[in-house]
Amino acid sequence: MTTPHPLADRLPAVYVEDGFTARFLAALDEVLAPVFTTLDGFAGYLDPRLAPEDFLEWLAHWVALDVGEGWPVAQRRALVARAVELHRWRGTRRGLAEHVALLTGGDVEVRDSGGCTSTDRPGLAVAEDPPSVHVRVRVARPGEVDRTRLAAAIAGAVPAHVAVDLEVVGE
Repeated sequence: MTTPHPLADRLPAVYVEDGFTARFLAALDEVLAPVFTTLDGFAGYLDPRLAPEDFLEWLAHWVALDVGEGWPVAQRRALVARAVELHRWRGTRRGLAEHVALLTGGDVEVRDSGGCTSTDRPGLAVAEDPPSVHVRVRVARPGEVDRTRLAAAIAGAVPAHVAVDLEVVGE
């Protein structure tokens, strides 16, 4: 492999004519060529649209996003690229709807039980109904949606005590 930056080009003229030095530097150039290639393409590793598929999982961890296994590469790339926006709206209906839309490509409607209750007396029940979220996804081909994986992704995006109800329908 050749390097775009041969070390011999940086030597004073007195060393260029020495055969041993030329051979030694050529060997180092061969060792360093992959390093230069990697560094030249490093920005591509950090861009989820361009990063190699096996590096995408690392990028997801760097932005604190659990992409989950089995999702197509296009969806994983979209999730990592939108991670900051998803984190900004995490825990809201908007955030959940955007997350599910990125995973399915469908039109998403989220309804939650909402509200909060409190009491100033110990021992009293705080909530009458358990909290829940209902997610309806409209897609062209509902049979192609992996409901189990989608429900797991939704459950991971809402608080642990919130029940999840998923409905996938045709357009």
